[in-house]
Amino acid sequence: MNIPLSPVLTIARYTAMEAIRTRYAWLILVLVVTGMAIAAFTGDLAITETSQTQSAITASLLRLAAVLLLILFVTTSVHRDFSDKSVELMLSLPLPRGGYYLGKLCGYVLVAAGTAAPLCLLLALFTPAEASVMWGLSLLLELILVCALSLLFAFAFSQITASISATLLFYLLGRSIAAIQLMAHGPLVNQGQPSSRLMTGLVDTLAFLLPSLNEFSRSAWLLYPVSAMELAPVLAQTLVYVTLLSGIALFDLYRKNF
Repeated sequence: MNIPLSPVLTIARYTAMEAIRTRYAWLILVLVVTGMAIAAFTGDLAITETSQTQSAITASLLRLAAVLLLILFVTTSVHRDFSDKSVELMLSLPLPRGGYYLGKLCGYVLVAAGTAAPLCLLLALFTPAEASVMWGLSLLLELILVCALSLLFAFAFSQITASISATLLFYLLGRSIAAIQLMAHGPLVNQGQPSSRLMTGLVDTLAFLLPSLNEFSRSAWLLYPVSAMELAPVLAQTLVYVTLLSGIALFDLYRKNF
């Protein structure tokens, strides 16, 4: 499929500019200021290892807030395009639907980069620069995956609430599936019972299908020296799942009638 590059870049640019028009950038600024306040508060509470406590707690809260803000932004943006007929207008032009999707995804990736960068700079104030860069790159990859996931469910569901709920459920499962799998194989589970084996098999299947989001943006990277190769499995997962989610989203977009 031959997709012209110029309209894709135009859609990406206007999608990224939407973050400024809707005051998303102000929310990121508020998040940075809140993160500084949290870091100062946790630093005052910690008796020992002040910088480590600041890093771990602040990074965890910033990551969660960034994911939630991006899910809300992407979902509401896509639903707004459908409600005001912007999608129909763009698809009436000589542009394949794949070009529209690619432009939107690239625009949201730019928004994700604009979200991750200030948070990375904030953590660099009280963590080693190399560690904060590693964490920031991993957060960017996590946010890119969240963009593709939010796009998919925004196309799949006509209601904003359903889209956001499905995206959050998928994300939380990806974040917690490793812990759930450990509990399913724990000593307290009687594997002799058919119901237990069935549940364990279901959990193992979910763990195989879902991305291991617990490997993204780990707070431990801010506390202990790590190699840059730690990013390799995170990058591989991002490429695989963004490609898979994009394929499903394109299938859903091409079957829609406008």
